[in-house]
Amino acid sequence: MMKKTVLVTGGNGFLALWLIKGLLRQGYAVRATLRSESKAAEVTAALTSQGLTSLTDLHFVEANLTKDAGWAAAMQDVETVMSVAAPVFVNGESVADQVVQTAKQGTLRILKAAEQAGVKRVVMTANLGAVGFSRLDHQGVVTEQDWTNPDQPGLSLYEKSKLLAEQAAWNFSQNSKLDLVTVNAGAMLGAAMGQHVSGSFGLVQRLLTGQVTPNFKVNVVAAQDVAAMHILAMQTPNAAGQRFLAVADQAITAKEIMTLIKTQRPAQATQLPKLLLPTPIVRLLAPVMPQIKEVNLMMRVNHQVSNRKARTILGWQPKSSAAETVLAAVDSLTTK
Repeated sequence: MMKKTVLVTGGNGFLALWLIKGLLRQGYAVRATLRSESKAAEVTAALTSQGLTSLTDLHFVEANLTKDAGWAAAMQDVETVMSVAAPVFVNGESVADQVVQTAKQGTLRILKAAEQAGVKRVVMTANLGAVGFSRLDHQGVVTEQDWTNPDQPGLSLYEKSKLLAEQAAWNFSQNSKLDLVTVNAGAMLGAAMGQHVSGSFGLVQRLLTGQVTPNFKVNVVAAQDVAAMHILAMQTPNAAGQRFLAVADQAITAKEIMTLIKTQRPAQATQLPKLLLPTPIVRLLAPVMPQIKEVNLMMRVNHQVSNRKARTILGWQPKSSAAETVLAAVDSLTTK
């Protein structure tokens, strides 16, 4: 019997590597897109280091989210597409509209190619920033029913582009035979298999290098747990048309992260800041400093984020706690 083929976009990325590993371990054939096939050796080296001895079911194809070329071929005989890659900011573009358009167009390019090729389901990596970043009240819990306002003050350009790309995907799916599922992940940390890490590692890196940091609070999740949710979202028939929040059970603060590093990784604690930036100062600086404005929003939102829906419908549960997820990120940053 022919193995089912799953397409994973951006195959050399932080999450994509864990996803490819999980799929191969479960007996799927994987076709991974790369912006350049020269990245293939990096992927195979990372997987081999994880103990995958045979990679005969892994194939690569060159395709770029900003161009049509290669996508039709990439989708041939594929049942499920894992839309993981986010478009890289092209030519150092910093104009908000360009970044947003690039993200939306890349997402729609994948969905259109998938529909034309007869793909059954697309599982799209989305994020918590598209869900709960307008929930400034602290009543009740944040769920998949919530949507962030695209004009929310302090919403980063990356978060906004991901939000509008997800909205474009849902709009497209309403008039399509494709099943769409989104996995809305919190700040992705955990162990890094290859050279790439997520942008969220910057939060940990700031502390490790003694940079001025507020006492932020953040909903984290291990990349391995996010990868597992993508696979369950593919395998669960009634996941179609649903969003799922991928977060560890508890949020974690910068103060708690510092305590963790001091007690569990004392060798890495030498440059930790002596003090965290007081919250009143963060509030004062937020209107005039864009980076502080983004962190201020992250500190103000409701961090009671529920992963119950993924547990109930998908049978998912995070294998890593917030503390384990952070420590694995510390280890990845300090062994690179």
